[in-house]
Amino acid sequence: MSFENWAAFAAASTILLIIPGPTILLVVSYALGQGWRTALPMAVGVALGDFTAMTLSMLGIGALLAASATVFTVLKLIGAGYLIYLGIKLFRAGGTLKAEPRTDAVSSAKMMAHAWLVTALNPKSITFFVAFLPQFLDRHANFWTQMAIFETTFLALAFANAFGYALVAARARNVVRNPKAIRIFNRTGGSLLVGAGIATVAMRSGN
Repeated sequence: MSFENWAAFAAASTILLIIPGPTILLVVSYALGQGWRTALPMAVGVALGDFTAMTLSMLGIGALLAASATVFTVLKLIGAGYLIYLGIKLFRAGGTLKAEPRTDAVSSAKMMAHAWLVTALNPKSITFFVAFLPQFLDRHANFWTQMAIFETTFLALAFANAFGYALVAARARNVVRNPKAIRIFNRTGGSLLVGAGIATVAMRSGN
């Protein structure tokens, strides 16, 4: 695996992670209601959930990679289309972050378990990883070595992202509720995702 390929994966993962989804809304909800103490257990729960979803996805990707180069190429193109779809959807999203403060007193272990369940058991998570990961795989390199590197990278970024969201929500609550800021954020992230999807299609066409 080249450094450039890893860097592209890390950059794309960062963009995708910072886009608010069900997991981040849960993290923000706990942080708004209970402050900074939620940051660590929620971040650990999110990382464990992503680990579960990515591992399940890898099993399916590995089977496809072994079965057929054509099927794997088709999967990459589908993944590129999925990135474009996510980008358009994000670009058209409104300027609100629908996260209500959770004031129910729960232990750190329960918060972590809640974050794990929401992240790991969402069928969209596995679908997303199956569509996203093949974009960066080299079919001629060792599959499991690549996946170990990608998974470690993604989980570190997921932990940092959830931890950061929790701290921001706890310390600067007006920021996560500012419609103008969220609208700019959504349109910027959406444009980057569409660009990534188009770039992937262009690279496939050029091969």
